Amino acid sequence: MKFVLPIVVFITGFAASPLNAQNLSNNSNTPAPATEKVRVSLTGKITDVSSGEPLVGATIYFPDLRTGATTNAQGVYNFRNIPGGKHLVEVSFTGYAPAIETIDLTNLSQKDFALSRSYVENETVTVTGVSAATSIKRTPVPVNIVKKEELFRSASTNLIDALSRTPGVAQVSTGPAVSKPFIRGLGYNRVVIVNDGIRQEGQQWGDEHGIEIDEYNVSKAEILKGPASLMYGSDALAGVVNIISIVPVAEGTIKGNVFSNYQSNNRLRGIHADLGGNQNGFIWGAYGSYKAAADYKNKYDGYVFNSKFNEKAFGGYLGLNRQWGYTHLYASMFNQRVGLVEGERDDQGRFIRPVDIDGVAEEEVATHKDFTSTDPFIPQQRIRHFKVASDNNFRLGADRLTFTLGFQRNQREEFGNVLDPKEQELYFDLKTINYNLQYHFGEKNHWKTSIGVNGMQQNNQNKGEEALIPEYDLFDIGAFIYTQKEFNKLTLSGGLRYDHRSLNSKEMGEDGDIKFEPFKRQFDNVSGSVGLSYRATKDLTLKFNMARGFRAPSIPELASNGAHEGTNRYEYGQRDLKSESSLQVDGGIEFGTPHVSLSANLFYNHVQNFIYSRKLQSTAGGDSLINVDGDDLFAFQYNQHNAALYGAEMNIDIHPHPLDWLHIENTFSYVRGTLSESQDGSKNLPFIPAARLINEVKVDLFAKSKTFGQVYLKAELDNNFAQNDPFTGYNTETKTAGYTLVNAGFGGNVMCKNKVLFSLFFAANNIGDVAWQNHLSRLKYTAENVVTGRMGVFGMGRNFSVKLNIPLGFTTNR
Repeated sequence: MKFVLPIVVFITGFAASPLNAQNLSNNSNTPAPATEKVRVSLTGKITDVSSGEPLVGATIYFPDLRTGATTNAQGVYNFRNIPGGKHLVEVSFTGYAPAIETIDLTNLSQKDFALSRSYVENETVTVTGVSAATSIKRTPVPVNIVKKEELFRSASTNLIDALSRTPGVAQVSTGPAVSKPFIRGLGYNRVVIVNDGIRQEGQQWGDEHGIEIDEYNVSKAEILKGPASLMYGSDALAGVVNIISIVPVAEGTIKGNVFSNYQSNNRLRGIHADLGGNQNGFIWGAYGSYKAAADYKNKYDGYVFNSKFNEKAFGGYLGLNRQWGYTHLYASMFNQRVGLVEGERDDQGRFIRPVDIDGVAEEEVATHKDFTSTDPFIPQQRIRHFKVASDNNFRLGADRLTFTLGFQRNQREEFGNVLDPKEQELYFDLKTINYNLQYHFGEKNHWKTSIGVNGMQQNNQNKGEEALIPEYDLFDIGAFIYTQKEFNKLTLSGGLRYDHRSLNSKEMGEDGDIKFEPFKRQFDNVSGSVGLSYRATKDLTLKFNMARGFRAPSIPELASNGAHEGTNRYEYGQRDLKSESSLQVDGGIEFGTPHVSLSANLFYNHVQNFIYSRKLQSTAGGDSLINVDGDDLFAFQYNQHNAALYGAEMNIDIHPHPLDWLHIENTFSYVRGTLSESQDGSKNLPFIPAARLINEVKVDLFAKSKTFGQVYLKAELDNNFAQNDPFTGYNTETKTAGYTLVNAGFGGNVMCKNKVLFSLFFAANNIGDVAWQNHLSRLKYTAENVVTGRMGVFGMGRNFSVKLNIPLGFTTNR
């Protein structure tokens, strides 16, 4: 396939036209000359507001410029090679409230900051769902930010598992290695994953593989909850998970980490190393990770055969930061092998595995050696994801031009023939080019406006023995305008977008018959949003947003016709499906003091033409079964009706004064989803997570110690309520019992001369070794244990985790 990038010319009557030098002003009515000399250096001191003492190691970061600095022993920071103009800056230090403000560097060379102590973090900066970095207090949609320190403290089995603790976020899982994010009851192609500015494109429509991103290299994740089609186009119907892996180090430094993790339940072992430098604006970095795990176990199933996995990842970046902006180049490779759990057992309840005996496919009981190996057995899958991206930001007077261009190749292979283990039953080879061009007008009278065009071009090829979906070409393009206006305490945000998608599905034959008929479809849509954020007092912020999202049907929904090994399904598409469109209303309240943090949100989301899969019934009654190579697979087909989802989320974090060392945090999530018409006696939407309440008590220790830093001890109750409203139509889902898991952890830093020598984190999950099944676990519907009568397999039992992180770093100049 020939990839062609679009060239789009915007013609706009907006007052601050980038082509008109008369509009490039900086707090003045006097036009700034286009050749105006810009300041390229900034210095200052960061101190404690009460004592005036310098804060050593404080961070100052310009998100839109992708550059930051840290303070030295005197609390002083220095920047060189940064563009002039107005930029949002975030100043942070552990135990202090961050300072967030917009500063004009055109005539500024020194800026000091004084931070005040705070025991909860009430404000930070987001770059998700907005055209430029913005304080989360000024965004009308709820955004949660999960930092690297929080990921260190968890004992999760993968990245999405860690993020699913966020209110409103859940996961569809297929074993410990594979999780898909769900936001407010919607997932798969309704959630966009962004990694370092590039929309991640794999086979996100499937259950049995994850998001192809190295968990150990993540710096932070931003989760936007609600339609984000305005900025991201089709598929951002439920929200966005923005994963930021690459954060260049401060100028004049070389920094890195060596990290390792061991988990007891499935013998998970992982190691990671990264190193990066910044010398006179030239940035570079490299990283590598390895993770492997054997089969996990629980008290009902013992070891769950073939739940093992292993993965490798590596990558790097190069770039240049100058007064004119920056240009960065990223590259990464992710390689994972995952066993597919079928749950087949013998008449004594023991897991069995397929074997080749003298050229005949037989079965035998899995042994302890089989359980403890980290090399997956048949059936298994291999996922390789290569990505290279260019991220560019150019200063044009008071305006900015940003452009990202990326290429991805996602290869997913499924192996299911024990007589020929190397035979690729399914092999999807997906190539994607992503592009995003935006023009950001300089701030004028507190207006911030951007226009842009973004999209992608895709080609998918089938290289396996069988095919589930046809080969196809896809082209996406969308143009948008986004603006934000600040009126003292009130911030208004909104915009409009037009999208066009064209799909060309190709003919394919099998055994002399046509399996996939050729067809073409086009989808067009107008989406937008309008919202406000009102800072009623210093501590209280009120938010309201209304947004229209859209999603074009994916190729599996339109054209599937084949066995899906990882899900025990035979899937059929429907070629005449319409685009989904949604209208969501969202209201929220945020309250924060140095000792209390509260956030609460209510939402209602009406989705037209909601697409879902359902089991087919045979003409004789009961489930329709398709026999493929001797295996009976359930027949599923995609359908659509209107749907409604509504719910609430809340988080409250209390540090009772004067017991500032004590943290009491509670997080609650609830979502309900219904169809407009009953389907086989059920109006409930499938894949709706049960309500969840997480109670955590955390104690900070050794606050004044010079040897230990950020030491904590915590205990947690993870309460998952029963899901008594499944989609029971056509025997698609069943009810799921509730359960409570008891978790605990402790950890902290070991210090020397105000520097961290190393950090240790210990965690224990499911201390009571409870047998549990999550409603969104696909393993719940694997084969029945005929001895106990229990359907499927259960989640992970008691698990202990230990993590060690050793920071590396030194300065190269001052």
